[in-house]
Amino acid sequence: MKIFISADMEGITSTIRWDECEAQKNFYSIYAEQMTKEVAAACEGAIAAGADEIVIKDAHDTAANIDITKLPECAKLIRGWSGHPYSMVQGIDDTFDAAMFVGYHSAAGREGNPLSHTMTSGPLYIKINGEYASEFMIYSYAAACEGVPTVFLSGDKMLCEDGKKIHPCLHTVEVKEGIGSAAICISTTRSLKLIRENAEKSLKQDFNKARISLPDRFNVEICFKEHTYANKMSYYPGMRKAGANILIFESQDYFEVLRMIGFVL
Repeated sequence: MKIFISADMEGITSTIRWDECEAQKNFYSIYAEQMTKEVAAACEGAIAAGADEIVIKDAHDTAANIDITKLPECAKLIRGWSGHPYSMVQGIDDTFDAAMFVGYHSAAGREGNPLSHTMTSGPLYIKINGEYASEFMIYSYAAACEGVPTVFLSGDKMLCEDGKKIHPCLHTVEVKEGIGSAAICISTTRSLKLIRENAEKSLKQDFNKARISLPDRFNVEICFKEHTYANKMSYYPGMRKAGANILIFESQDYFEVLRMIGFVL
């Protein structure tokens, strides 16, 4: 069994402040260690379910946060950014049996996490076919492009609820619940236990039932905080303005949506 894991930091158990997620800041190492532990717990669950090859994409900020010395022997870690439109799931292809997402967070425009955002701090929100688009939505759709089912997600409560609407067979672990600029966080001991257990359960299901079909067409609406930036990005091929701060991009090809996101955001 070959498994792909994408890991972010704003949705791990304990983060609530931007400086906790930024390298070189005072307490960053504490949260980078927790990110590593949560990824390792997902790996342990995957191995218990029969995985013998695991590829992990470090998908937060510098993409150099996970301590590779704490990962199992069967794991490979993709560090850094290649520039490929798959971005947070760079490296995924149709040879993988399933995809898992660890430490993900609610979308820009959603209040489920003090650190809610989508891709950068630039957009007030991004919508795909009228629904608020989280990074989880964007890149679990990318996995679906390769025919890979998404079976596991850990992160804040609202994202987990939103994720189940996209992937009905998704196993989730809600590690915290956002309340304004605060969050109720479960204990890290419990989160690691739940991640390990649910990762294993998620890989013992029928993957064929977990696969989703992508929409036939994609309407992407991006509302930027700064109208000046929206104006500049309106010159991306196929983009049109729908207001001072709002851009619309439409395509039948999801890869083109990912390519646009990679350049515009």
